[in-house]
Amino acid sequence: MGEILRYDHVDVSYNGLCMVHDVSFAVQAGEILGIAGESGSGKSTLLRAAMGLLGRDGMVTRGDIWYGGRSLPDLSSGEMRRISGSEIGMIFQLAGSSFCAIRTVGVQLFEMMQAHGMEDRKLFEEQARELFARFGFPDPQRILDSYPFQLSGGMQQRVGVAAAMLLRPKILLADEPTSALDVTVQKQVIEEMLLVREMFGTAILLVTHNMGVIRAMADKLLVMRDGRMVEYGEAGEVLEHPQAPYTKQLLAAVPRLRR
Repeated sequence: MGEILRYDHVDVSYNGLCMVHDVSFAVQAGEILGIAGESGSGKSTLLRAAMGLLGRDGMVTRGDIWYGGRSLPDLSSGEMRRISGSEIGMIFQLAGSSFCAIRTVGVQLFEMMQAHGMEDRKLFEEQARELFARFGFPDPQRILDSYPFQLSGGMQQRVGVAAAMLLRPKILLADEPTSALDVTVQKQVIEEMLLVREMFGTAILLVTHNMGVIRAMADKLLVMRDGRMVEYGEAGEVLEHPQAPYTKQLLAAVPRLRR
């Protein structure tokens, strides 16, 4: 199967204060690993550490994040730019905020492809239309010709997932990709991300506080609290037979319909 990404005893600090402590896990090819926990547990920090997005005050102060035999925190900004998007993709909570409001989606996506060596605009549009069609968009050309504000929030999020796959990355880092959406659109985005795995064999590292999303998607589950690992294992086993008291509390807090 093959390991894609591995965190090896990782600490992350801001202004010298350690916020994430001794985190270790691995993501295999084609696997979906969910990271769950309440706000402030360090979930998103783990993703940002891999992508070099901790800002000026944050840094990995211990351990390594291994990808392709290289430790990501040790790479130069130029090396990170080369693999960002093309090998490691990222989906944010609000995909619309990643787009410039005054330029069309197609123009912006072509610029992304140009940064990774594609110069043929016609070929790009053919590939984008084909990919969007595979993801079930009824009129892919309309998406490319639209300005971001002409798309609903749910459509922006779906476009963000599809756009992340234009470069066929080996792994997607998804930071709360469904939390700002209504339930109907959440289901569409979940189905789209599962389709990513089915079509391309892409591994996904999924950060969410929604245990329903974890149940629908994840093969493995890591539970975080106060920057520390609480529980880690096969998702079905952790969800059905949680060992840590905190995991039990998280699952008990999930709303359930009663007859």
